[in-house]
Amino acid sequence: MENQHHASAQYDEVEEANVPRYATEEEILASFGYKQEMSKTISTISNFSIAFGCCSILSGLTPMWGDAMLSGGSIAIIWGWILVSVFTFGVGLSLAEICSAYPVTGGLYIWVARLAPTKWVPIMCWLTGWCNWLGLTVAITSADLGLAQFMSSVIGITNPDYDAGIYWQYGIFLVIIVIHGIINSMHIKYNGFFNQASLYWHLVGTLLIIIVALVLTPNKASAKWVFTFFENDTGFSSNSYAFLIGLLQSQYTLSGFDSAAQMSEETRDAARSAPRGILYAVGAAAITGFVFMLSINFCIQDFQRQIVETTMSPQMTQVFLDGVGYKWTVVFTVIIMGAMFFSGSALTLGSSRMIYAFARDGATPFSRWLSIVNRSTQTPIFAVWANVLFAAIVGLLYIVNETAFNAIVSINTIASSLAYFIPISLRLTVARKSFQRGPFHLGPFSDIINFTSCFWILFTSILFVCPTQYPVTADNMNYASVIFAFVMLASLAYYFLRAKKWFHGPGRSLEEEGPLSPVTFDDSFESITFAPGVEKIKKVNEGFDLQKGSTTAQ
Repeated sequence: MENQHHASAQYDEVEEANVPRYATEEEILASFGYKQEMSKTISTISNFSIAFGCCSILSGLTPMWGDAMLSGGSIAIIWGWILVSVFTFGVGLSLAEICSAYPVTGGLYIWVARLAPTKWVPIMCWLTGWCNWLGLTVAITSADLGLAQFMSSVIGITNPDYDAGIYWQYGIFLVIIVIHGIINSMHIKYNGFFNQASLYWHLVGTLLIIIVALVLTPNKASAKWVFTFFENDTGFSSNSYAFLIGLLQSQYTLSGFDSAAQMSEETRDAARSAPRGILYAVGAAAITGFVFMLSINFCIQDFQRQIVETTMSPQMTQVFLDGVGYKWTVVFTVIIMGAMFFSGSALTLGSSRMIYAFARDGATPFSRWLSIVNRSTQTPIFAVWANVLFAAIVGLLYIVNETAFNAIVSINTIASSLAYFIPISLRLTVARKSFQRGPFHLGPFSDIINFTSCFWILFTSILFVCPTQYPVTADNMNYASVIFAFVMLASLAYYFLRAKKWFHGPGRSLEEEGPLSPVTFDDSFESITFAPGVEKIKKVNEGFDLQKGSTTAQ
């Protein structure tokens, strides 16, 4: 018996020795030259709630549902959603694997510093960071403009003679975005509660809409119509092209899930919780979105009158009004508006953490201010309001162009997708053998999933700069490519003219010039400062060299 016990003990020791030891989150942070500045108060469910809020199906699907119906009918809605969901989950898997290895606020931008060849780190990090920031910040504009549209439609239901024009809608948008700025300037613990409330609001609200709409709507569409009806009202002769344009709604909705990675430094056990947040968000949004779209399409009674000819915007409101009556339509719109509000807040939160992480490496104008963390609220307040201001400026496009909302959505989708593409492609190519995986990994399926993700991202990015209506005029042109190119060229000009002198990637930008001078504002604020160097960290998990990209003085 004693021999058996001794043998068992030896076996346990060997088994424990074979279990890989991954770098702790503190070690990973230190290897970049950072220290833990924010409180780790966010749980897995809160992290997932933030990412799910950014993928909000109610705020993403409802404003553009009518346009998608005109670009491919029910086929584009139902089958397009399934297609986009499958490929987007693949992208989520690719990002989750990298996130598990580098659970640091800044997400994609930070990951590139470890994946790119040393001499390419600065420019690759720069492009990734600016794409990621642009995608998340423009998403605030699209979410809050969608909410303003829905609020205007509620006014139209109550008073059919009242026309809430574009200027009124933009005014409502400004009020909403300022409220989101105030919410995200509060203490992070309130944001955790707020985003968990968002999760339950989305799930319960979506379920209520589905059940009530299906029960009360008379003359529902047949299953054959829902799964096979096609309509091309884009003006283009190619039905295939029209269908592909209809995918924009789905791809736009299933974006922003990298916000789970942006909250890594505030999430407990981030190496496991943040990847779960990404995958749970995409998976939950894919399933609930499919059921939601299916139920709405079954409630269509007259496609021509409710979708093509209606003057009500968004068109889904007309479907609700005809199907469930005035009172329930008000309830539905309140649920959807609440979801949009939660989504805009989550996007404001995630984008502020991204620009904060970027600014603490000196990669933005006014970096010293944008990298300040308020001591009492533990939030980067200036980063929050900088994003609010930029989102409000982008919203001006809604006033000057009739297809501006689609263009704004396209910018968000393209910028976010390219920010995803850079780290995934680096992981697949130059970092294929050197990548040291974290607790979550894809094993032997990593290469094929990463290759598929890269293909899908490039395909959709090219597609969404194309025009959405024919004939193409100055009024309906898709200006997404113009705006995206302007921002990226401006950022590159700033890099080559100024930032190239000091920006060398995360945690290494301050080696030559020393730490940032503290910004004195008042005693409730403190600036982010860095030690001029960090000690080399012992290798862990065979070959995991944390010296690469560190701020160690050579």
